[in-house]
Amino acid sequence: MIFRPDYVEKIMAYKDAPFVKILTGVRRCGKSTIMKMVMDEFLKCGIEPERIIHYSFDSLEYEDMTAKKLFTILKEQLSPDEKTYLFLDEIQEVKSWEKVVNSLMSDYNVDIYVTGSNSRMMSSEISTYLTGRYVSFRIFPLSFSEYLAFRKEYTTVGDPRTELVRYLQFGGFPAIHLREYAREEAYPIIKDIYNSTIFTDIVRRSQIKKVDQLERVVKYVFDNVGNTFSASSISNYLKSEQRTLDNETVYSYLSKLESAYILHRCSRYDIKGKELLKTQEKFYLADPSLRYSVLGYTADSADAMLENIVYLELLRRGYEVCVGKLDNFEIDFVAARLEEKIYVQVTKEIKSEKTAEREYGRLLDIHDNYPKYVLTTDDYAGGNHQGIKTVHIADFLLSEEL
Repeated sequence: MIFRPDYVEKIMAYKDAPFVKILTGVRRCGKSTIMKMVMDEFLKCGIEPERIIHYSFDSLEYEDMTAKKLFTILKEQLSPDEKTYLFLDEIQEVKSWEKVVNSLMSDYNVDIYVTGSNSRMMSSEISTYLTGRYVSFRIFPLSFSEYLAFRKEYTTVGDPRTELVRYLQFGGFPAIHLREYAREEAYPIIKDIYNSTIFTDIVRRSQIKKVDQLERVVKYVFDNVGNTFSASSISNYLKSEQRTLDNETVYSYLSKLESAYILHRCSRYDIKGKELLKTQEKFYLADPSLRYSVLGYTADSADAMLENIVYLELLRRGYEVCVGKLDNFEIDFVAARLEEKIYVQVTKEIKSEKTAEREYGRLLDIHDNYPKYVLTTDDYAGGNHQGIKTVHIADFLLSEEL
């Protein structure tokens, strides 16, 4: 079990605080393991094992668990004199679980930690029962830094710039990096993660009848990572394939894919007007390997997937990320965090003067003093161009401060 200190430290900061700690994220990103790491930290702090209660509700053993039964079981195990720490894994499998948690928080001396993999973790019911009483932690697949730590533990690791190529192809699902897999071995594992998410968290729970329509929408989005598009773009594309799907249904499918954490929606931001735009959004994947497991690996997708990796890293670091609109041009990312802001352009290579003009010129047209970056995989990436930092993507991903 490779320690993931960034998440553990953030969660431990809320130990004994009067909030339910909710860990969410795409399936198999490591939520359950991080929960166990937090439990281990509690033991190191001197908390007696009998005051740490753990249940995993994706086990068949709890298939028929009801909220009332869960409340009774947990209540019977609470310490009569000291605080009890409850760790409830994949809690969304228990209908009305939020009522149980709310009752325990209100009436008993408990500290509660839960994990879940779909929108039921952030539904209106939670807002109703837990308003102001929970703090959420978004768990992502392995960052590039974490990926290197896994590689060092289980196999050999090369130069970070070389390893970036493998990270791009294999992604960050922890299970893929516990041993040395070839692509043809890794992608079926990732495809199983994808299938279980699509069919369990979306098709079954939403009772979707036309699964082939949903999968066609998925494939369109996966094939257009890094491109702006709308629901009508997808609808028109499907019409060209003699498939009829109205915009409202497309929006519904996209929303469900977001809720299952397969997709991230990235809105456009008008840099001059300083406002969010409601059209032509972009979507990024929870992990680049999802694309390759569904559509197959192709080298020509590298630019989009590098952009996807940078986007996820910015989210991990706590930035709110948008696509920038500047007149008729686009800035890959405008990332804001508290009083900070950075502008980022991502390109695989700068082979020509035209490419350099495109990447640097757009940033030079932004007349403020916030940091600006061009990220690339060029071996000689580095330096400063009129105040714009050129950084190798691997170095950017591993930097402690931007």
